[in-house]
Amino acid sequence: MKTLCLAAAAALALAGPVAAQSAGDWTLGFGIANVDPKSDNGTLAGGTVPTSIGDNTRPQITFEYFIRDNIGIEVLGALPFKHSIRSNGTEIGTVRHLPPVVSLQYHFDLTPQWKPFVGVGVNFTGFFDAEAKGPLEGADLRVKNSWGLAAHLGTDYWINDRAALRADLRWIDIDSDVMLGGAKIGRVEVDPVVVGVSYVMKF
Repeated sequence: MKTLCLAAAAALALAGPVAAQSAGDWTLGFGIANVDPKSDNGTLAGGTVPTSIGDNTRPQITFEYFIRDNIGIEVLGALPFKHSIRSNGTEIGTVRHLPPVVSLQYHFDLTPQWKPFVGVGVNFTGFFDAEAKGPLEGADLRVKNSWGLAAHLGTDYWINDRAALRADLRWIDIDSDVMLGGAKIGRVEVDPVVVGVSYVMKF
């Protein structure tokens, strides 16, 4: 009897949770994300002012609806990110932004627990609260909004049939015009990598 019980327990442990992602399912995820812009984000003022944009971490939320088995449409949202804009090590401004992304995603049934996924989508980045600092203090600094493509890669580890832990990476194409005193002074290529971890619930 003891041997039978041990065998049953081992079988259950190996089977693990079954977390099929079926048409009509939807998930809600809560986590944090770090937005890390690429190096050398461009030059301003006719190439005389090299720019570098700092990273920032904020809470994020995701919603995904499965239109077919293993295929979902995901919406990414977050609290506003704030970035420092520097030139040659000196802060010349700060700006906030919201980068919602809508993606079409495919989830692989690798194992009952591990569900990797890939996705492509479109991003709108809205910039606001730009503030000139340092040598530009007092000037009217603005960063224009941006539309671009986005790529998504990650994996879910299902701890039961209704909850998973997620780790993911995104690349977002963000290119924006920079205005100073109403005149365009250049363009920055932010193009960040976004690293996130989340707790995901399925309904």
